[in-house]
Amino acid sequence: MSKRLEDFIKINRNEFDDLEPSADLWNRIEQQLPESDGKIKNTEKKTFSLAFVLRVAASVIVVMGIAFAFYLWSEKSSNINLATINPEYAKQQVHYASLISTKRTELRALSKSDPQLYSEFTNEIAQMDSTYKKLNNDLVTSPNRQKVLQAMIRNLQIQTEILNQQLMVIEQYNQMKKQQQNESKNI
Repeated sequence: MSKRLEDFIKINRNEFDDLEPSADLWNRIEQQLPESDGKIKNTEKKTFSLAFVLRVAASVIVVMGIAFAFYLWSEKSSNINLATINPEYAKQQVHYASLISTKRTELRALSKSDPQLYSEFTNEIAQMDSTYKKLNNDLVTSPNRQKVLQAMIRNLQIQTEILNQQLMVIEQYNQMKKQQQNESKNI
């Protein structure tokens, strides 16, 4: 409160306190109340009917359905069909993606002998994969989708080459270990 208002209230307190209710106010209030048999009325608890609960449940389901439909629509609009941009690039994308999946499976199988090497290799591929995902997100908003798609295909080609090199390194490493074990047995 402001200082001026507080001062005003302090100065004029007696004028505020001069009004008091009349003595017969309570009697007039009692006369206006409906007659009762001396007992205090019980207030009834409000319960929800089955129809009300079903209407609320139906409303919730409808709202959730609309939200889910909107989510699906937004997901569909963010995923562009690559074949509409360039059918040849779409085929290449599918080809390289399947090659990468196969090579990663091979790499996992060969990695049991040296998990540390596998972890280094997967870090390199993870970086390339994050670049690919960024390009895929850029494809939605890019005015030159053809160039972005070319960059995506090139990224997949590089990932395939890196995976091939990693597989060769692991195979050579395993062959060297076998040769060393054979030499140690022959000694």
